[in-house]
Amino acid sequence: MGTTSRGNKPNEWASKINHTKIINDPFIQDFIKNCSLPKNVQELDIKNNLICEKISNNIANSIQHFIAVDGGYTVVEPKKNFPSSQFAYFQFGAIFFSTHDLDNLSKKPFIFPEDMNKLHNLKPFKLALPIKNILSHNQYSLKQSIRKTIYDFFMEKRDNSCFMETLKWFIFEEYKNKPLDKYELASDPYLDTNNSSISLKKSEMNNDYTFNSKNGTIYLTDIFRFHEIIDEDHGATGILGYLTRLIEQLILVHYIKFVYMNGVSALKEILFITDGPLSFSGQTANMHKPMRNLCRFLNEQYHLFLVGIEKSGPFVEHANEIALNPKDAPILKQGTYSLLSNQYIYKYITLGDPSNMHYGSSSYYGGKVIFHTNDNQVIVLTVPTPNRDSILTPMKKDYMNLDIVLLNLEKLRCHMYDDSIIPIALVNKLVSLSNQPSNILLEKFTSKILKK
Repeated sequence: MGTTSRGNKPNEWASKINHTKIINDPFIQDFIKNCSLPKNVQELDIKNNLICEKISNNIANSIQHFIAVDGGYTVVEPKKNFPSSQFAYFQFGAIFFSTHDLDNLSKKPFIFPEDMNKLHNLKPFKLALPIKNILSHNQYSLKQSIRKTIYDFFMEKRDNSCFMETLKWFIFEEYKNKPLDKYELASDPYLDTNNSSISLKKSEMNNDYTFNSKNGTIYLTDIFRFHEIIDEDHGATGILGYLTRLIEQLILVHYIKFVYMNGVSALKEILFITDGPLSFSGQTANMHKPMRNLCRFLNEQYHLFLVGIEKSGPFVEHANEIALNPKDAPILKQGTYSLLSNQYIYKYITLGDPSNMHYGSSSYYGGKVIFHTNDNQVIVLTVPTPNRDSILTPMKKDYMNLDIVLLNLEKLRCHMYDDSIIPIALVNKLVSLSNQPSNILLEKFTSKILKK
């Protein structure tokens, strides 16, 4: 690859003709000939494989309130010259409103800022994280700095509670009559090997949610396993997406816990909504198991209405193909939905062998649905399912409270943006960080503070 000169010497440019060596290589040619591309919708016989069901409108709708959660982050470089440094800023938020608020908004042609202020905006949560060549909290490495920063974020008191209390309640399943007493941490954050599991016993946990070990203090937040993928030389940008999704999901758990502890009967009146699928990604994927356990318990004992909405990606692209093209005779008609099976996903959306692969088995706690609303909106959603095998042979009864979820999503439609609903659009406005001017101003702010 080419390199740029640091002084008066000329730049070392890449060759303009070396691509011919790749093009003319027989091995490369044979390899590419044996590769496969996804087929277009027009090339596949989807109609005979897509099971469509009509939305049920004649059902009792218990939902009176909505809680939507979203988050975002931006990366800044307070020091651009060698050795360059990077910081990441996160902002998360939730919005709470009632069906009465929704009815008032739906009567207006546009939603103005003063209308948004009338909704009950819950306090945003902010996080600053060093991700390259920055040490914090007097720590000796980037990995230890990030571990401590995440721990402190979870320990921060918010309305007489903290996320760490929620995490303990969630992981040890304290909502049950017989909570768990042990969680198996897959790797020791003080060792470079991933084959060093540690049993974290609740009975041995200190008051500050830490555990004593021979190598050093273990935080309860170490169960997220971010320490496994932090690179001291190249930084930790690889954890940012995983951390965002994790915190969004745990904010949902935080509010679910609040309702559970202060009036569990209200669960049947609230629809919890998150931006993105119901899943945990990367190193945090292990969290999908306790989340599925929580959803199953609450739905069996009480009620739980929870949904994740996707706005982009292959599932959204596929949904638009089968619902909007061709416009005169769509495969998925208005007022219908389809439960996506494992076989369907690997045949029509992403390449894979369904006999050997199980979509989302190690990260999802719900099943995917494509919904074509009566007013021609297309929504890709995920709702909780009782077990990981539910998508192998999807049955409506396994998709928790699907009828009521779909009925309310149709009411929450947002024509302002593609593939969006009102709560997600509103909460995104509250927490999103733009490249300009947010990124530039945060970069200047960080540089100024660090130089003091």
